[in-house]
Amino acid sequence: MPSLRSAAALLAVGCLSTSQALEVKANLNPIRKVVNMLQAMQKKVEAEGEKEAELYDRFMCWCKTGSSDLTASIEAAKEKVPSVLAEIEASEGKIAQAKEDLKTAQEERTAAKAAMAEATAVREKESAAFAAEKAEADTNIAAMEKAIAALERGMAGGFLQTASVPVLRRLIQKSGALEDSDREQVLAFL
Repeated sequence: MPSLRSAAALLAVGCLSTSQALEVKANLNPIRKVVNMLQAMQKKVEAEGEKEAELYDRFMCWCKTGSSDLTASIEAAKEKVPSVLAEIEASEGKIAQAKEDLKTAQEERTAAKAAMAEATAVREKESAAFAAEKAEADTNIAAMEKAIAALERGMAGGFLQTASVPVLRRLIQKSGALEDSDREQVLAFL
């Protein structure tokens, strides 16, 4: 019976394609299976080895060029250090100068505000003094106008009885424009 089975298997192999026949034949022989598995593993290991070799080559290339690039970048950074330090010192100097200018400006602003307040107070005081002086001058002018009008009308006796006489007398006494003798004569008249 084993021969019938072998014959049937050979017939089936002839009908199948060559690759299928090898598979069937491999399926039939356990040693062949192991050999095929080992060959597949060998191909897989070789492919992985090639990938690893390529990755290793890339890494080594990166190490060579990367270290030189890194060294060059470190050297460039070392060369930049003095200029960067100089820029930092200049910036710190500018900051210190700006702080000092700010402090000076604040002091000047405070002084200007104080001066403005003082000047405003002086102006208000002068304005009050001017208003008082103007009121007195207006009163004196009005009294003089009345006196002149009375003198022009010939009311010499009537003028002396008006309320303008004390104002006129005070004006003449305070006036620095008249000499003492003239002042005495006018006051004697009033």
